[in-house]
Amino acid sequence: MRRARPGAPPRGTGSRALTSVGAGADFVGTPTDQTLEQEPVVTDEQRTRSKLWHITLSVSGSEIPLKEVRRGLEQLAHDHPFLLTSRYANDHAEIRYWEEARDLHDAAAVALRLWGEHRSSAGLPPWEIVGLEVIDRETYHQRVAEGYGPPPAAPVGVHPY
Repeated sequence: MRRARPGAPPRGTGSRALTSVGAGADFVGTPTDQTLEQEPVVTDEQRTRSKLWHITLSVSGSEIPLKEVRRGLEQLAHDHPFLLTSRYANDHAEIRYWEEARDLHDAAAVALRLWGEHRSSAGLPPWEIVGLEVIDRETYHQRVAEGYGPPPAAPVGVHPY
């Protein structure tokens, strides 16, 4: 049986969800103060910590004047301050940056939205995403140390191929 006020949408479908908070260890109460559907108390060790992910996003499409591509990528770098470097030509570009996310799925989802969400605000070309690489920080540094990964993003900024 679902407990809710009449006419309320099912839990989790509204713009905000209500959750229960467990009483602290020093709470003095009677067993009747507890509810049957109380959420479990989560300790710090059980919380998932976010990690840094190295993102390489490749986009491609019809030819656009280089000045327009550069201007759009420079605006994207201004709007998205974690952008490390961008390389571009008149028909494709590669964007590399660090993203903080809980797991690979979250990092990839954010990366796949980056180009589309900033397309109009940054004046980016109407190109499609043609490639995405998401690797964790340890893998990135291991690849660089072994000499077969992408070199550290230096110089930082927007550069032609």
